[in-house]
Order: sequence, then C-alpha cells, then structure tokens
Amino acid sequence: MTDAVPMTEGKGLALSPGALAGLKVIDLTRVLGGPYCTMILSDHGAEVIKIEPPQGDEVRDWGPPFHDADASYFIGVNRNKRSLALDLSKPEGRAVLLRLLEGADVLIENYKPGSMEKWGIGYAVLSQRFPRLVHCRVSGFGADGPLGALPGYDAVIQAMVGLMSINGNDTTGPLRMGTPIVDLATGLYSCIGILMALQERQRSGQGQFLDMTLHDCGMALLHPQAANHFLNGKRPKATGNPHPNISPYSKYRTRTCEIFCAIGNEPTFRRFCAFLGLDDLPKDPRFATNALRLANREALDAILDERLSQEDGHELADKLLRSGVPAGPVLHVDETMQAAHTAHRQMVTELGWYRGLGTPIKMSRTPGGTRAVPPRFNEHGAAILAAHGFTEEQIAELAATGIVVDKRRT
Repeated sequence: MTDAVPMTEGKGLALSPGALAGLKVIDLTRVLGGPYCTMILSDHGAEVIKIEPPQGDEVRDWGPPFHDADASYFIGVNRNKRSLALDLSKPEGRAVLLRLLEGADVLIENYKPGSMEKWGIGYAVLSQRFPRLVHCRVSGFGADGPLGALPGYDAVIQAMVGLMSINGNDTTGPLRMGTPIVDLATGLYSCIGILMALQERQRSGQGQFLDMTLHDCGMALLHPQAANHFLNGKRPKATGNPHPNISPYSKYRTRTCEIFCAIGNEPTFRRFCAFLGLDDLPKDPRFATNALRLANREALDAILDERLSQEDGHELADKLLRSGVPAGPVLHVDETMQAAHTAHRQMVTELGWYRGLGTPIKMSRTPGGTRAVPPRFNEHGAAILAAHGFTEEQIAELAATGIVVDKRRT
C-alpha cells in the first residue's frame, strides 16, 4: 500500500476485502475510460496492476493542480492500484507481461487496435495460453468498419455521435458536455461487460474478448433523443435545461438562487401547483396534460418564473422535496462537496493527503472504497515482479536494460 496510513483514519474507506477480492486485473490502459473502469474494480477488492509505458500515463501531466508532480486528472481515477512501468515494445517486456498474466482474470488495454497483434500478444494468442482470461479492449471506433482503428477522443466522439447537438440551446449551438461523459460511460460499460464475462465464465470455464468503443458507448447515451427520433423521424434539437419530453422540467430563478424542478407526472404537477398556491393551473386547458404543457411551455414557464422569483430558493427547494415534489438548488461543485448529505453518503473519501470522490456502489456485507492512494510512477515495480517469481538479480537486470523503467521518459 502507498503511504502507510491506518485504515481506520479517513473517510469512505474499504472496511472489507470487497466483493471482488481475489480477482486479478492487469491494466494496460491510460488516460480515462480504462483507468476509470479499473478503479471501480479496485474499489471493490480486485487486485489491479497498472502497467504504464516508459513515458507514463500522460494524464499524470494534465494539471495543474498537482500533488508530488502527479496531476489531479491522474489522481482522480487511479487509487487502489499498484504501478509497474514496463516497455512492451521490447520482447523482454512482453515476456514479463506474460508472466504477470499467469493467474490473471482480466486484461484491459486501450492500445490502438492491432498493436497487441503486432506484438504477438493479441487475443487470438493470449486466449490459447490463458483460456480463462477476459480480455477487454477499449478503443475509439473498434478495429474494423469505415472508421476502424482510427483514434477516438471524448470531445470528438461527443461531436460525432450527436451528444453535442442535443446539449446547449439555440444561443450556444452544439455544446460539449462539461464532464468527459463518453470516457466515463465507456469505463462504466466496460466494467459491466467485464463482470458479465466473469459471470458467464463460471458456467463455461472460458474467458472471452470484449470490444468496447467510445463510439458505441457515446451513442448508447442518446436517450430519449434517439427514441424520439425513431418514433417521429424528426431531428432532435438542443433544448437547454428544459426536458424534450416533459414540462415543467427545467431550471428557474428564485430570489436567492436557481433551482431545478422535475415534474414527471400529473399528481406531482397538481401537488407542485398546490404548494405554490397556483391551484387553478392544472385546470387551465393549456396545461391539463403533459403534452399540452409541452405545447405551451413558454406560457407555463412565464407563470412559474414570476411565482418562483419571490422565494428563497434553498428553503423552497428543500420544502418541495420534502413534500414529494422533485426539486433542488443548482449548486456549484465546491458547494456539493461540502453538503451534509455528501458527507453522510461518504461521497468524499480521504486517506492521508488524498481526497477523492467516494464509490457510489454501497454494499451491505462487502463494502468497497479507498484502500490506497494513487501510485507514483513504477512505485511497486520491484514488489510486483518479486511476487511473480522474479529474483533480485532478474529485477536488477530488467531495470538495467530499460525493460522496467524507474523514471519517466520524455
């Protein structure tokens, strides 16, 4: 473990071995999608050996801010892992990888499609040597097809699959989502796929190959816009804060702050109106059904804007929510990190110097969480190799020949 901090000192810590204890994951991924996936696995007990190239995971440089030369971007998705820096471009490095794969359950990588095959360690080869191995490849577009083997990046995929076109409004035009939603979703879908493959392996005894792409995972997020398009044939438009299918479902300004109200059905609309003293609103023929409220959204929003502008938004949203009407204040990131419910749910985790977002997966018997702070470059290289049967002399030779790398190459 990095930094020997007692596991009783901190927040959001893993106080059990975890649901995935005993699972061994060899992680060849960099940047975000793959590392996010493996952090989820490691939060819940999987042993994750992060193998970095000689240059290191480039997001170690994606700052400021930094901690001991590692950027927040790296720190945010790499806790609970051990780091080994290995030059896989050399046969000796690939031989080390094969040693590490002995007894491994999962290999996840995000090299350009064809790279592993060029090195002689593609799935066709690995599956013969390790028939129980689940091999997950994360790429931009997959290996074949019109865009096969081309590089993929979150913002570019957001543009290409239509996510940008439905974000923003008429004033902004298509807008990149502020969080790298495609990378994060790809990490989530990859984690789900890996767990599915491991579940199936219990029946068949066989591993399999997972072909995960940013393109597919980005497209999978187009709900309800894709469903609307399939049914009505129309091009979905960016609606800004308002929901394309529901009204009122939008952001409103109050006397003190902005709040978001999400009124999803008729009983909730009637309760919402009664709470605001607008009892006649549901009887208005313009607003009698959700479809009518959508057709007359501007008129309804004008009424609500006028009424809500008189209220203290924080107090009103709390009262609405407690009365069964979904509403909440529009908070900044620093505000939500300091919120009482965030602390109660242990969604800010701390261990020594490290602070990060806690795991959202809460399990009763095998709770996961923070086990170790994010690793420094090649921090555990010697220990990992020793645990896989390499002698001190062999480890020294690997370091001397540049197969195992102590300092990042530029």
